Amino acid sequence: MSLVQSHGGPGLSESDLGPDPFERLRAWLEEAAAAGVAFPDAAALATADLEGTPAVRHVLVKQVEDRGLTFFTNHESRKGRHLSENPRAALSFLWRELNRQVGVSGTATRIPDDESEAYFATRPREARIGAWASLQSRPVSSREELEAAYEAIQARFPDDDVPLPPHWGGYRLVPEAFEFWKGREHRLHDRFRYSLEGSGWRIERLWP
Repeated sequence: MSLVQSHGGPGLSESDLGPDPFERLRAWLEEAAAAGVAFPDAAALATADLEGTPAVRHVLVKQVEDRGLTFFTNHESRKGRHLSENPRAALSFLWRELNRQVGVSGTATRIPDDESEAYFATRPREARIGAWASLQSRPVSSREELEAAYEAIQARFPDDDVPLPPHWGGYRLVPEAFEFWKGREHRLHDRFRYSLEGSGWRIERLWP
């Protein structure tokens, strides 16, 4: 069996994308969800510390607005520490079922606490407990220590009133560039880059 996967289906043109990359990204997210893609809002987040040491992990992008793309995490995690030192970051979405990718690069900054509180309140109680209990990215001696920390927070907040932890909240990536990619046969993929120019976007086709 060949390990080479084919890229079929219709291609992508500049007229398909339109002038607004935010609008096209929202449309592709909706189409991925409609196609049954698991976690269509999952994206790989790339960050680097002050010395340029990179790290990448997946996050869920909860908001795509014209002011930026918002995700949430522990501020004291590795990605949180990276972003406090070096706010330059990138996100990459991959929807294999649709032969599509989108890359977004720019600067990420923390959002106001009231916005983080509004989102945190929508999370299941168990997820809110977990946000308090986890010392994200730090070594933990055992699974038992992790579960004991979770149980301690459950006892601390016995009802549904679990407030926003001071170490947890959102970041908004303000894009400076987007890349939209559509797989095509013979590796002759369609690839377009939006570059921020003043208050508008310049779009150009790239070699695949």
